[in-house]
Amino acid sequence: MPENGKVRSSVLFLVFNRPETTRQVFNTIRAARPPKLYVAADGPRQSRCGEAQLCSEVRDIVGAVDWPCEVNTLFRTNNLGCKEGVSGGIAWFFTHESEGIILEDDVLPIPTFFDFCDELLERYRNDDRVAMISGSNLVSGHASASESYFFTNYCNIWGWATWRRVWEHYDVTMKEWPRWRDNGGLARVSNGKLGFESYWRGVLDAAHGGKIDTWDYQWTFNCWRLGGLTILPKYNQTRNLGFGAGATHTTTEAPKFLESLRTEQLMFPLVHPEIVQRDSNVDELIGSRVFSINLIGTLKRRMLSISIFRRAFSSIRASFGHTTRK
Repeated sequence: MPENGKVRSSVLFLVFNRPETTRQVFNTIRAARPPKLYVAADGPRQSRCGEAQLCSEVRDIVGAVDWPCEVNTLFRTNNLGCKEGVSGGIAWFFTHESEGIILEDDVLPIPTFFDFCDELLERYRNDDRVAMISGSNLVSGHASASESYFFTNYCNIWGWATWRRVWEHYDVTMKEWPRWRDNGGLARVSNGKLGFESYWRGVLDAAHGGKIDTWDYQWTFNCWRLGGLTILPKYNQTRNLGFGAGATHTTTEAPKFLESLRTEQLMFPLVHPEIVQRDSNVDELIGSRVFSINLIGTLKRRMLSISIFRRAFSSIRASFGHTTRK
């Protein structure tokens, strides 16, 4: 547990253009009083009217550090986007720190999140079996255990912590993905789960092909390629404030699996699992409830693929008929 209610670990705060959520998350960081705070801010998009002002407001908020703290900032002038902006901010953080806690401007943690990360960053510092610590348990209340946390294959990044030893293998271009994929990498992770390989092959193919402006699927691939597990707390420790029109990716209403999700304080001292191995029941719950990797979800995705193929084929056939008609 941190002494005097203070977090021991350095914190990276990733911000952009959302003053209201930034203020809420910053207040939780202020309460935790980390000894070092790193703030990485992407630059405004010139095409978005008023965004420069919003970015300026955000930078003013995170500049109001009123506790003994070493502050380091990376304020971008130009907009790099989610993929390069976030991954670049994390890379910058790990050029200075060997481990730490990472929060985005729309992820609101509760106090025990910081305590949890502090203790487990130290405990698993040199354990290559563990890749990251997540504060986000998206099946909280549906999986029970006598211990304080589980091990899983899923890399939840709504409030997390990791070490330089893992991040240094990260590659935003995923150049190793085709070879790893074709050598049965997903099969080794899935352990035979129905629909897992087809779902993640599609997602990671898209990320590798540059069809998604994101950084986190690349992180998932990095952890899987290294064979590293994620630690999930018994009770969910963070809340995502970012669903809605102002978000980059989560622009719709929150998905159904979040409707009943609550946060709950962890009890200390933590009760540690005796063995470092993934909990297959937790993995199955996450796959089914969060990613719809189940029979119904798999059938829906296959039907959608068939429908897309038929529309594309009809369009090609119509175009061919038009060009050959006299």
